[in-house]
Amino acid sequence: MGERALHQRITADIEDKIRSGAWPPGFRIPFEHELTQQYGCARATVNKAVSALASAGLIERRRRAGSFVARQHIQSAVLEILDIEAEVTRRGQAYGYALLSSNVRRIDPADSDESRLGGGPCLEIRCLHLADGQPLALEHRLLSLDVAPSAAEVDFAKTSPGGWLLRHVPWTEAEHRISAVNPDRADARQLKVRPSDACLCVRRWTWRVGEGVTYVRQLFPGDAYDLVARFTPGAG
Repeated sequence: MGERALHQRITADIEDKIRSGAWPPGFRIPFEHELTQQYGCARATVNKAVSALASAGLIERRRRAGSFVARQHIQSAVLEILDIEAEVTRRGQAYGYALLSSNVRRIDPADSDESRLGGGPCLEIRCLHLADGQPLALEHRLLSLDVAPSAAEVDFAKTSPGGWLLRHVPWTEAEHRISAVNPDRADARQLKVRPSDACLCVRRWTWRVGEGVTYVRQLFPGDAYDLVARFTPGAG
């Protein structure tokens, strides 16, 4: 097993113990030399995994004392990562889904958007989400097979990738970028709009303890999507 793969395994093993509650807040995780012996690897490999967990806020490092499971803080994001199927159903509409294409390829390091996932193989998926039979979102997604290798076995003709990811691959960090765009002719045909019509473009990246999970570009007809944030004045 390569150094990169083992580093990911150690990170995932510790994260799973934290998220399952097996290692509660305040629990001291094994010292790095203990993990080195457990996994039979170099100290640098263990240090990389522990550093990633600390950067993600899952553990706290205390000088001379070791590393401890952090207490998770309640946070509220302006934009949540929503399951489109669940949102359409919540609105009382009939959800529809169509897989347009799916293939395995390597992440393009020359593409500034997808290269943020890192390197390695990815599953590239293009699909269409519908509400009451009308196009709601055209989706282009890249899913890292280094982080989520089981995705290669999923039949995404029957399951939407976003919903599957939310149920099976936890994430620790996300970034949204939103813009208004005009679709190209091919996208306009899929969405049943004109190339001159305004569409909302949502680009999103998610990471799991520093490792890129997915990059997705979703294109919505301008009249089919609202951005809503409810908040109160901050103190201070």
